[in-house]
Amino acid sequence: MAPPTPGPTPPDPTGDPRGDSDKPRRQVAVALQHMAEGLPRIVATGQGAVAEQILELAFANGVKVRQDADLAEILSVIDIDSEIPIEALAAVAEILAHVYRANGRLSSGVPLDAAPASPYGPNPYGPHPHDRAPKSPGPGTTSGTPPLR
Repeated sequence: MAPPTPGPTPPDPTGDPRGDSDKPRRQVAVALQHMAEGLPRIVATGQGAVAEQILELAFANGVKVRQDADLAEILSVIDIDSEIPIEALAAVAEILAHVYRANGRLSSGVPLDAAPASPYGPNPYGPHPHDRAPKSPGPGTTSGTPPLR
């Protein structure tokens, strides 16, 4: 007779879906290369000491690093030189957009916390009222909000 199979693990009271919130997460690093055509490719993955080496190389070579443990776990099981899976595309696109904005702003002197430019280019109808810097209260106004026109 086989021993009884344990039932499902009760939910973790801390809300951690992995159910192991008391265990430290192992360090995982994944390096991506954005290709001119096609999806970004996985060019390196590692855990523990190898992950640390990947990060050291990235920092030493000025490569932008973004921390996302869940995405790193997903991408770490993909073969080297493979395109990222479609399921991870939205998350990777968000990270790449952040990196490109950071690169553009750092080289242009624009602070990283400044509002990003529209990905669609300039508005052909002119700036939206919300795009302007707040004005100081003018005569006849009681707040810093400009009067409606």
